[in-house]
Amino acid sequence: MDAGWEPGAVGASLLLCAALLGAGCALGLRLGRGRGAADRGALAWLCYDALVHFALTQMDNKREFTQRVTESQEDTRAGILMAGHSPEGRPFVYLSLVGNIADSDGLIASLWKEYGKADARWLYFDPTIVSLEMLTVVVDGSLALVLIYAIVKEKYYRHFIQITLCVCELYGGWMTFAPDWLMGSPNLNTNNWLYFWVYLVFFNSVWVLIPGLLLWQSLVELKKMHFKGTSSRKKFQ
Repeated sequence: MDAGWEPGAVGASLLLCAALLGAGCALGLRLGRGRGAADRGALAWLCYDALVHFALTQMDNKREFTQRVTESQEDTRAGILMAGHSPEGRPFVYLSLVGNIADSDGLIASLWKEYGKADARWLYFDPTIVSLEMLTVVVDGSLALVLIYAIVKEKYYRHFIQITLCVCELYGGWMTFAPDWLMGSPNLNTNNWLYFWVYLVFFNSVWVLIPGLLLWQSLVELKKMHFKGTSSRKKFQ
């Protein structure tokens, strides 16, 4: 067994991910009843995507952000605890703004601690990572909800939102890893097969593969609409 691999922590983290995936798929398939397989799959993914953004990474509110910028980490954490707001169970951005993942407790913190064994930037306040996650919560999470509505209600703007969301997801993935790659990957654990192939490669590849497939779906549908519109105009010429 590889050093640093704790079966209990691994199991708990994977179980939480599986629970979110199951909930997202169940909700997405329920919303997609009566629709084609592609749309049902898209809805299942979008529900899971939204759950991940809002449950695991969201920021709580602007007050904690202001505190994090203007006060020391220790003072901020102490103030929140004195006010009766325990950081336990809070998502990634919140925990990072008021302290750091490494010093936090709770189920969600334990998941990020486990992932931090693969990418150390998630354990401590990394401004690039936290800034990107703030953006993904506000933009990607909101776009996922709008896209779910657009698919279910068959809105005309569905593919505009779908393309925008997918580009945001791909950009976020690139900016998460590219800066570290350019420095020689000092924060990435590439020696442990679990942390490299499962945590870094597999989990992050999902946010590349599925947005890529949804972009292709949008391209195909826009092409169909273009030819349909062209054919309709020719009939009246």
